[in-house]
Amino acid sequence: MTMNRTIKLLVLSDIFVLTGFGLINPILAIFIKDNLIGGSIFAAGLASTIFLVTKSVIQLPFSRYVDLHDDKVKWLILGTFLVACVPFVYIFTNHINYIYIAQFMYGVGGGLAYPTWLGLFSTHLDKKHESFEWSMYSTSICLGTAATGSIGAILATYFGFNLTFLIVGLMSFTGCFILLGLEMKRVKLGRVKLVHYHRKRKSSHRE
Repeated sequence: MTMNRTIKLLVLSDIFVLTGFGLINPILAIFIKDNLIGGSIFAAGLASTIFLVTKSVIQLPFSRYVDLHDDKVKWLILGTFLVACVPFVYIFTNHINYIYIAQFMYGVGGGLAYPTWLGLFSTHLDKKHESFEWSMYSTSICLGTAATGSIGAILATYFGFNLTFLIVGLMSFTGCFILLGLEMKRVKLGRVKLVHYHRKRKSSHRE
């Protein structure tokens, strides 16, 4: 089976971004507790809460906006760019307050990127291959994250946290750069009227 170009770019981008963050998700609490002024297990939990609450508050109302406008790609790129900046904030921080700021940025970026990514992926699924393409995406991310979890711990142990954060940042910016392919496609095709998902699925047109 051959997937359309939009699906390929979205999956490839997320492989870089999400598996990149898989390098540091298991070790971030240790970094906060042992390396930062004001760091503690509670602070690590609060940092995670800031990200999740910020993302949740933003993504629901924002999703209503992107459903009605044809600028999903730009918002996806912006959101992914903000997410990609987060590991670089980690590199230069020495106080827990900067982690809180980074987590807020992470939440804003995720709140912008997640609804737009889902919208683009859903409207470009190939007819009669929807389950396979979703499963292929999930499998790719799960296997990538499983591999990077232990690798991240090894890198942090033997080479330090900063190198690990740098690698994550570079991987995330690579994922963001890949999304520029979607913008180039959008510009090439020109602005088109929004097409309802179910109507588009019934057509035989493949973009």
